[in-house]
Amino acid sequence: MPDPTIITCAVTGNITSPSQTPFLPITPEQIADACLDAVRAGAAIVHIHVRHPDGRPSMELEHYMEVVQRLRAADEDVIINLTTGPGGRFIPSDDDPSIAAPGTTLTRPERRVEHIVALRPEICSLDLNTMYSGSSVVINTPRNLAVMSDLIREAGVLPELEVFDTGDIQLANHFIQEGRLDVPALFQIVLGIRYGAIATPETLHYMKSLLPAGSNWAAFGVGRWEFPMLAQAWLLGGHVRVGLEDNIYLEKGVLAESNTVLVKKAVRILKELGGTIATPGEAREILGLKKQLPKAI
Repeated sequence: MPDPTIITCAVTGNITSPSQTPFLPITPEQIADACLDAVRAGAAIVHIHVRHPDGRPSMELEHYMEVVQRLRAADEDVIINLTTGPGGRFIPSDDDPSIAAPGTTLTRPERRVEHIVALRPEICSLDLNTMYSGSSVVINTPRNLAVMSDLIREAGVLPELEVFDTGDIQLANHFIQEGRLDVPALFQIVLGIRYGAIATPETLHYMKSLLPAGSNWAAFGVGRWEFPMLAQAWLLGGHVRVGLEDNIYLEKGVLAESNTVLVKKAVRILKELGGTIATPGEAREILGLKKQLPKAI
């Protein structure tokens, strides 16, 4: 029998805005509650960004800390996956592209993982992309990623390698060859970002074929591609991800009123295809995780 499928729920992200959907969790309490509800619905992993009270993306340690403390104090078992994506965006000024325009978040790599070092989640994302995104350029240089990956390893955290195109997988393979990343690695294939890998079965099949042998992997599509790519990932033997970070609609024209309804739909699709859903404990076994103990700050 194949391993059960791990569902990750990405509950808020840093791009989806309250103006797009009133159902987006904002406060640490709302984010933690959304994570726990997603776990009750069938998610094993929760992928977490944090926000300022007005809904703007945050990098504040205190915001991460409150979410993590709430999750660790809860009765539900949950695998915590904290983002390290914020802090990599550059918006060039129209008058002088070498000067950062308002909205730029580009900062030192150490700053981008300080919450990982402090809180030691079981997993954290490590974005390997450099690409145009929205109105900004996401910049993840090999040097900065090396600094981040070394700090992540020292913290005893498993990096989830988010890859947005084939070159990102080449970079991951280079880091593995250098001994900077351990194997088997965990990959998350991202499909449907404008100017990134397109959300088609052919693209996913090709990107999966480039992964190092024995890798654990998942994939997801953004927007209307969320559920078609969920089914395609399962058919190819991968794990899956849903959540309001990636898609705000339950079906065409119908806003998802919570992350929970997206997880429930994912569970239904996977079961109807013949799959089984991994518990957090089963997910730890599949990924070789050891549950992290809280670290005094």
